[in-house]
Formats: sequence, C-alpha cells, structure tokens
Amino acid sequence: MFKHVPWSSHDEGKSSDAKHPSEGEESLTSILDVNQRSELTLLIASATASMRKTIESNFDASATLSPDFVDDFTSVSEDDKIMNPNIDPGTADVGQYDRERKLKEKREKELSAPKLRELKAAALDFIDQWRISVIERVGSIVNSKETASSQVRSTPAPKGTTHSPSDKKINPESLESDEKSDDVVASTLAALYPPIPTPLSSLDEPTRILILHSTLLLLLSLEHYVAQSRVLLLYLTSSLKLPLKVLTSDEEKVAVGLLEAAKHMSGESEAQKKADENQQSRKWKVGLASVAGAAIIGVTGGLAAPLVAAGVGSVMGGLGLGATAAAGYLGSVAGSTMLVGGLFGAYGGRMTGQMMDNYAREVEDFAFLPARESLANIDKKAKDAKDEEQKKETGGKRENLVGQSKTQGPSSTVDTNLTSDSGVQKPQSGISSTTSNESSKTQPSHLSEKETVEDPSTRRLRVTVGITGWLTSKEEVVTPWRVLGTGSEVFALRWELEALMNLGNSMMTMVSSAAWGYAKSEMIKRTIFAELMSAMWPVALLQVSRVVDNPFSIARSRAEKAGEVLADALINKAQGERPVTLIGYSLGARVIYACLMSLARRRAFGLVESAVLIGAPTPSTTADWRVMRSVVASRLVNVYSANDYVLGFLYRTSSIQYGVAGLQKIEGLPSVENVDVSETVSGHLRYRYLVGSILKKIGFEDLQLKEVRKEEEALKKMDEEEERKTLMEQGKGVGGKVLEDGKIWEGGEQRGKQSKEDAEKEAGRMEREVKEKTEKGLLQRAREQLYISK
Repeated sequence: MFKHVPWSSHDEGKSSDAKHPSEGEESLTSILDVNQRSELTLLIASATASMRKTIESNFDASATLSPDFVDDFTSVSEDDKIMNPNIDPGTADVGQYDRERKLKEKREKELSAPKLRELKAAALDFIDQWRISVIERVGSIVNSKETASSQVRSTPAPKGTTHSPSDKKINPESLESDEKSDDVVASTLAALYPPIPTPLSSLDEPTRILILHSTLLLLLSLEHYVAQSRVLLLYLTSSLKLPLKVLTSDEEKVAVGLLEAAKHMSGESEAQKKADENQQSRKWKVGLASVAGAAIIGVTGGLAAPLVAAGVGSVMGGLGLGATAAAGYLGSVAGSTMLVGGLFGAYGGRMTGQMMDNYAREVEDFAFLPARESLANIDKKAKDAKDEEQKKETGGKRENLVGQSKTQGPSSTVDTNLTSDSGVQKPQSGISSTTSNESSKTQPSHLSEKETVEDPSTRRLRVTVGITGWLTSKEEVVTPWRVLGTGSEVFALRWELEALMNLGNSMMTMVSSAAWGYAKSEMIKRTIFAELMSAMWPVALLQVSRVVDNPFSIARSRAEKAGEVLADALINKAQGERPVTLIGYSLGARVIYACLMSLARRRAFGLVESAVLIGAPTPSTTADWRVMRSVVASRLVNVYSANDYVLGFLYRTSSIQYGVAGLQKIEGLPSVENVDVSETVSGHLRYRYLVGSILKKIGFEDLQLKEVRKEEEALKKMDEEEERKTLMEQGKGVGGKVLEDGKIWEGGEQRGKQSKEDAEKEAGRMEREVKEKTEKGLLQRAREQLYISK
C-alpha cells in the first residue's frame, strides 16, 4: 500500500540545524522549556490516538447502541445475562434489548466479511505509519525521536475526544437566525475535535500561535499535506484554544509564501537531482515528466541551496519564528521547486490543464472550473491554452528537425532523463507516461494555464470541489459554489452537461405541472416512505412519469462513471498533495458516493478531508457509509429531508430496500453527521439555493456570507415563480384562470382525474418543453464557444 507513498525520512540529518537557529532567532526550542516540548509531543500523540480511535469506532459493532445494553451484554455468558442483577425484568425494555441484540449480531456478521476486515486493517495501517512519521519528525526537533515514539506507543486516546458529531436539525427559523457564523464555527470546532487537556493551552496567545505555525511547517516537511495532517492541526487548534481563523490564515500565508519563495529556486539542478533518484521510486507521482515544469512557478534559477533555504525561511518565518528555524522545519521542501510544485499540483495547472483532457474521454465535459471565474472567461482561457499548445508543438517539431544534425548541449542530460520512465501514471491505465524532448526544455508544452502561475496569492494548501446535481442553465455548474470562501482553492466539477440540463429541465417542468399539483395534495397525506414502500403513487403523476424517469436514469448512470473518474483524478494527484473537500447536492452527491466507494476499494487514504452529501440519491445502508467513512479523514455529512417527494418519486424504481440517504439518517455510525432539513426542504429543487445556508448552519469553516444572502434571495424568487406556475397549470386543469391575488377562478367543472388521453397529451407537451429548454441552453453555450474561438 505504501510503495508509492513512503513517509519522508531523508531530512533526518537536518533537524540539528533547526534545533540551533541563529542567535537571537526564536524557535520551539527557545520559547518552550524541556517539559513544555514534551507536552507538545504528548499532545500530538494524544490527538493522533483519538484519530485512530475514530477509525476503530467506524468498524465497531456496538457503536451507537445503548450503553446499558453494551455494559450488560458484552463479554458475558447467556446464563450471566439472565442472572444479571442490573437488569430488572419488571422495568427493563425487553423489546429494546432484543432489537439491539439482533442489530449487534447483524453488524458483527457484516464486519466479519473479509473485504471489511481488510479495509479496516488497511485504514489502521495507513494512520499508524502516518502517526509514526509525524511524531518522529516533531520529536527530532523538540526533544528526540525515541521520546516521541515512546509517547505514541504508551498514550491512549483521551476519553471523549473521538470524532462523534451529534445529529442536527435545521428548520426555517434557524436558517433566518442572526447567530454569527464565527460563533457556529467555533462551537462546531470544539464539538468535532474536542480539546485535549494540555498545559500548553495556558501559554500566551503568540506562543500558542507559534506552536501551531511550527507544527504546520513540520507536517509540510514530510513532502505532503494529507488529510490526516489537516485533522491533526484542527485538534491542535481546538486544544490550544485558538480560533479556527488562525489556522486558515496561517495556511493561506504559508501557501503564498512557498510559491513566492520557489521563484528563486533552481529548476535545472533540481531536475538533474530528481533524475538520479527516480529509480528509487520516491513518494511523488509528479515524476520527472513534470520536473521541467519548475518554470510554472517562475523559476529564475541559479541560487545555491543555503540561500534558497534562507529565502524560504524569511517568508515562512514571522509570527515570532526565526527564518533559519522555519527553513529547518520545512526540511527539503525549503529548497526544492519540484516538491513545492508537486505539493500544489502546480506543474501544468493540473486541475485545469492537459491532465483533465484524458478524463474528458471517459465522461463528457469532465473538467474542474475555478469557481470564482465566469464561464466565458474560463472558456476563453481554455481556447488560449489550446492555441498555445498547438503553437509549441509545431515549434518543438521544427526545433527537433533542425537539432538532429547538431551536437547536444549541456542540457541534453536533463532532457534525456526527462524522456525516460517518469513515474507519472496515465489515468485508468497505470502506465508510466513519457515526455517529448520539446516538453523538457525550459517550459513544458502544457504550461499555458498561466493564471496558476502569475497569481500565487490565489493558491491554497487545501482544495474544495463543488459538484452540481442538475442544471437549468450552464452557469449553475459554477454559481452554487461561489458561497465557498477563500480559505481553499475552490473548483466546480463540470460533467455531462446535456444529461444534467435535461434532468433539471425535466424536474422543473414536472413540479410546475398540473399533474404534480394534483399529486402533491394526495402525497402529503401520507409519509414519503409509505409512498415508496407501497408504490401507491398518485395515478396522475405516474401517467406523466416518463418525463423525468429517463433523464434521471441516464444522469444517475453517468454520475457513477463521473465518480469513478473523479477518484482517478484524485489518486493521480490532480490536486497535488493537498487534502480535498467534496460537496455535492442531488446527483452531485451521487458522484461523491461513487468516488468514495472507488477510493475505498483502491485503499486510497489521505486524499479526502471532508465530504458533504446533500439530498443524496444513494443507498443509506450502514455498510456503504462505513466504507465511505474509511477514506474521509474529517467530516462525512449526510443532509436529508423526509419531505423531499421529488427525490422519493425519482428513486421509486431503484433498490428502495437499501434506503435513500437523501430521505433519512444514516444509522450505526457515530462519526457520520446527519443533518435533518425536513422542515426547510419540501422539494428537491430547493437544494440548489440552500447550499450556503446549510453549510453555514453545520459550521462549515469558510463561507462568503454575501453570496449566501444572494442565494437566499434567489430562493424566495424561485418559490414565488414556482407557486405562480403551479397555480397557472392548475387553473388550466380546472378550465379556469389565475387571478391577480393568485387564486384560481374555476370557470369550468373541476376534473379530479385526468383521462388517459389527457395524461398522454400533457406528458407529450412536457417532453417537448423539456427538449426545447435543453436545446436552447446547449445552443447558447455552443454559440459562446464559437464566438470565443473566432
């Protein structure tokens, strides 16, 4: 499992430099005494033990069962249970005990399956190796590896510090409350990452901030920033009693600082060094094919390593930390363009560059779009990128023809190495790619995405991907995700535009139809699960069901494929070596479901920090969510509404026996967050405008509140328009008209039921309407792209 991700050990000999910074400079060893440094490694050992315990709880058959049941019925014989003096037959809820006993037996059987046992072992093995690498790295700076390692072995998880979120319920009143976002975030931090008691929390705030800053640099020195590292920093932030914005601000400064400092590193020597080490298969999948891409971050070359380290230290210092200590904490990252570039996925702008073209062959329109740019600007940049690519390819071929008869210059060694086995895996195939000679010059051919180079201030140590589940316009690929803040790099995943637009228009047409209006009045008399289990949907609705059934079936199938391809992109480090948060609503949540299941099958841990699934048309079984949870390091959130009749109707022909996550809570997993929005969401279409409000109420750490308010206003307008259309359709159905006050004047006899012929006519009309809307939306996009290409 770790042959591609060996934890860094090459910088062991450099720790002494960090222990002895220049005179007058501050470092962990100068501001903390021996006992305090030991407390720091003990705190890290305790936090990582809590993280390990959270993984174990994910595979615990007794999780979420009544404590009384577990105490009374665990590790005792049947005779002992009968004679147990703690159980009073007169007051005990025998039925409850029996249900929980059966539930525990069912879970034990499930957990005994070989695949789950292997998954658990792999997850624990991953975090154990990560824990050792972290504690040894920190220990080498503040005390010793031996001391720190012994603390890991002997320190249990402090009681009550595992990740066990409580279920939440969001109602309309709470959405409109004036509770400050910062207050919600602070309470959420303490609840999700319970503070671990430590004497360090009583130190003055500048010292506590310096400890957090130094730990971040030490984690980056491992040449990656995996999701578990981020969770550890969240535990430290909570335990040191610091606001979360201290951590996010520090992450932003470090990201910008690293890329700024990397401008002064030598690219050519770095490429040669990596060429020599390539046969040892080091951690990075960036590989030699990307080494020449050091130019992506503006390499000017020529500075010696000590000077580079000092430059990085100057940028990474601050907050009271000396430049020499900062460079020492970063280790080899302080002097390597390749490691910095690989960390950010910077070589070639991988999340928006050539790499994505390979995935687009698997899923139509598959691309990561910067969420804060307009689609027109994104399309224009893509067009410019392709034009530049073609020019460079043409120029490169011409250079090769001319250069065949010439003697190779000093750079030929680097070029030759760059065209050898690079270790860069092609999507799907796993075959190492090679780089043509022209791409191994100063700048590879795919570096045309200059926006990733020219503005390092937009780069972050974390990535967030928002995934839309249906469309009525092409802009909705991006606009829902503008509520996300600047603490991470935010991308919108574009996938299968035509299928999603067809689905969105179908749903909009259906919910504003007369058939839906008639059906809804019948449906609300029963619970949605009664409708699902009895299959007794209103006849009027079933008669026009084909309008949405086919679009939903097609889009759901494409979502499965998109999820697999997204998993490939993450495994191949499109995002670099940074943790990713996935957020999706409707079929966007289905994409996340498929992605996480694929990552788990492939034992790809450490990639996903958090995942938020909103109104998910996925199974709700404990077994599936247990598997998903194993590859999510931090928050796994299920947002559901028991009143989402649209989702219930769409999902009625699926495997309903496995439940529907978007309609109910996930049972049996204490580390999965369930958020009930039943009182707020009465229809699936509302999720599009509630993303920001929901994220705000669950304490999501980084939001643009101005954009959230825009969403809320748009929702009000949508509700008004939907009500108006529904009244108009109902007015047509009763032979009447809609008056100015919104009431229906019945100018004819009301028809409670549609004839078969009438239903067929309405279904045909609705299908034509959907087709026209979809074609119009796609045609508009085609026109814009044609205009840009001129």
